[in-house]
Amino acid sequence: MKKVTGIGGVFFKCRDVNKMKEWYKTHLGLDTNDYGATFEWKEADDPTRDGSTQWSPFPETTKYFEPSEKEFMINYRVADLEALVEELKKEEVTIVDDIATYDYGKFVHIIDMEGNKIELWEPK
Repeated sequence: MKKVTGIGGVFFKCRDVNKMKEWYKTHLGLDTNDYGATFEWKEADDPTRDGSTQWSPFPETTKYFEPSEKEFMINYRVADLEALVEELKKEEVTIVDDIATYDYGKFVHIIDMEGNKIELWEPK
């Protein structure tokens, strides 16, 4: 089973989200919006399919990264989230929450061996 197919996003904490987005827009040309910036691309295996990677600053007070105490979280794209979660459970990986389904895909969070919270995303 292929597990991770790519990076879906990079999320990090900062003191001032709006100033951070403006800095990246001004100095590095990121086309920022309410959520950060989205980088769009074509899937290597199937160029007819679109893909994206999200860049998002979060307030330093966010609880979204908990139970991790780290300043960042990486979102990995996966092909079959439900099967992967079952496999991870068998491997005794900590699963933080239940799979959540939205119009843009399915999500779940896990914890790696050093306490980093990881977001797994199966795009629609």
